[in-house]
Amino acid sequence: MTAFPTLETERLVLRGWREKDLKAIVEVFSDAQHARYIGGKLSEETCWRMMAKFIGHQALRGFSLYAVEEKKSNICIGWAGPWCPKGWPENEIGYTLVPSATGQGYAREAAGRALQHAYNDLGWTTAISLIDSHNEGSKTVARSLGAIHDGDATVHGEERFDAQVWRHLPPDAFRKRMEGSLH
Repeated sequence: MTAFPTLETERLVLRGWREKDLKAIVEVFSDAQHARYIGGKLSEETCWRMMAKFIGHQALRGFSLYAVEEKKSNICIGWAGPWCPKGWPENEIGYTLVPSATGQGYAREAAGRALQHAYNDLGWTTAISLIDSHNEGSKTVARSLGAIHDGDATVHGEERFDAQVWRHLPPDAFRKRMEGSLH
């Protein structure tokens, strides 16, 4: 099994999952309004299986969505990272935070660090984020990282869904844009 590396920013730690992190996943998926763009409400049992899926993806692919921990509280506030399960159109940078952590720049910080890791450590040469067309918050995060709307895709994963494809800058352009800006 490939262990999750630990990634840091000024305010966040992106790390492997712990059983206590289930609370953040449940918090996201128990709020119908917050979860509407990522599949809707889920039971605690389904959230547990989702966390196991994140861990399994790391073991199988060598990368996955990380637990995002706020340094000042040592509490998991969501997830972010490289992601590409079977059925995905290409490598993705995903990000989701608990409702109380939104609007503070954490998603941009975590997604930016994850993209930096994908380019620098995993050797990715391209990345996308798949975003619901009504999810203005996620589109704002993608734009802040330099991504542009690059069409639409039907994703054939566990559940079939339609999403906008937001194409991230290539590695060199991303590095130049982000110099000194990831807290």
